[in-house]
Amino acid sequence: MTFSRGFSRLPRSSFNGLCRRLLSNRPDPNQILASRACSQTLWDSTQMILGCRKFWSTGLPTFPGSLTSRHQIHHQSNSIVEELQDPFSLVSDELSLIADRLRAMVVAKVPKLASAAEYFFKMGVEGKRFRPTVLLLMSTALNGSIPEPSTQPEPPMRLEDAFPTELRARQQVIAEVTEMIHVASLLHDDVLDDADTRRGVGSLNSVMGNKLAVLSGDFLLSRACVALASLRNTEVVSLLSTVVEHLVTGETMQMTTAADQRCSMEYYLEKTYYKTASLISNSCKAIAILAGHTTDVAMLAFDYGKNLGLAFQLIDDVLDFTGTSASLGKGPLSDIRHGIITAPILFAMEELPQLRAVVEQGFDNPANVEIALEYLAKSNGIQRTRELARKHASLAAEAIESLPESHDEDVLRSRRALLDLTHIVITRNK
Repeated sequence: MTFSRGFSRLPRSSFNGLCRRLLSNRPDPNQILASRACSQTLWDSTQMILGCRKFWSTGLPTFPGSLTSRHQIHHQSNSIVEELQDPFSLVSDELSLIADRLRAMVVAKVPKLASAAEYFFKMGVEGKRFRPTVLLLMSTALNGSIPEPSTQPEPPMRLEDAFPTELRARQQVIAEVTEMIHVASLLHDDVLDDADTRRGVGSLNSVMGNKLAVLSGDFLLSRACVALASLRNTEVVSLLSTVVEHLVTGETMQMTTAADQRCSMEYYLEKTYYKTASLISNSCKAIAILAGHTTDVAMLAFDYGKNLGLAFQLIDDVLDFTGTSASLGKGPLSDIRHGIITAPILFAMEELPQLRAVVEQGFDNPANVEIALEYLAKSNGIQRTRELARKHASLAAEAIESLPESHDEDVLRSRRALLDLTHIVITRNK
């Protein structure tokens, strides 16, 4: 059922009103790279958002509902470089090297397993490598200059020669491990969700079967563990091992949700942290730890990744209602069809309590999906979800602005790129 058909029972005026709210304020992310004037866009939005950063010691994350103090982010003109560049282009050469190395790492003795394991690492299917990009930019933002890769055609450039510093090589391992854990979680999630597509192509479980999809995910996790162990840093190993635990915890929370928990925003955000934000936050922290930074700086890196991850998932929740199959790489309304209640519906329930009865009945009946969409159309659920995503993007931006002062141009350029990513995340349409 497409998005428009899901709203087929709405009055035309209600439907048009919702469309205006859903489709407004969705600029093309590439537009922020077109001119320097666009660099102010992020700050125009973040300066209007009040909240506070609360660091964690141990245990569960804190969420916006528990924030009591307020701050306002101020633009520090001396903390960024003047030129704006595509964040992905800044590390494109290094991403290519990491992509080649990932394909080499998932080779297995059993051809069928090797073919399955490399399914989402093949050219054209690997995605934009969002997480490795964040981690490589964070590495430079904390370390200093990136060595320039060799431009000589002869002899052939080896991976270890392109970025020769030991620290950078170790941080690249974090990017590789993070991507393998991420892809493994996608393979397992697709089995659990009985998904048909992923990234615009057939999901591995639909192409090769559930058993091979599960085994290939396990294989990727084992390869990630081997790579992680090579770093010989117990704190980093502990961090990334905790991420795997969090992924399992979050998925279990989603599968075993009680009636009252399904309607709880706090429970939803906790689950979202485990399923999405833990990986990028702990990986960013690992980058700082390998660089030998203080606990405070490591927590700033963690805070950036946590809030960027939460903002990313909140926008994903919006796009599940507003996107198309072409833009999403999968069918729209995927979550609600599987009975997964996300932020837009939770906010709609706050405004329209009668929606709760529909949610409690479940969505096995397609008619309940349409009824829920009608209630969503009458509410500000989509708008409020976007606002919450902007709050988390603001907190991520504040973490970067709070890093120790630097005058290194590469450091400043990477920090500017990390700020731009917070804007790209909340304005994307796919």
